[in-house]
Parts: sequence; structure tokens; C-alpha cells
Amino acid sequence: MLRFVKQHMETIVGVELYPMVSFLIFFTFFVGLIAYVIMMKKGYIKEVESLPLTEND
Repeated sequence: MLRFVKQHMETIVGVELYPMVSFLIFFTFFVGLIAYVIMMKKGYIKEVESLPLTEND
């Protein structure tokens, strides 16, 4: 089964580009997410942190 998939993938022109593009999208997303979390204001984090504990009548 794997041999069939490998042979089929080798016939696609430019197939070696897809893993690199996928990795760049993945890496960019998570670096951006980490930068967003680091740059969040501490007051906002405290507010969101206590949301499940607040009682609304």
C-alpha cells in the first residue's frame, strides 16, 4: 500500500514543495501565536483568568 502511494506521489510535478510550504505555514502560525500570548497585557490575562469563577445573577 505504501509503495503504491509513494509511486503515485512521485508522478506529481512539484510534490517536494508541499511539505516545505506546510511546515512554513505551521511554523508561522505557532510563532505568531506565541508572540501574541507574550505581548498580551497582564491585566487582560487576570480578567480572563477569573471569568469562570465570577458569578452573574
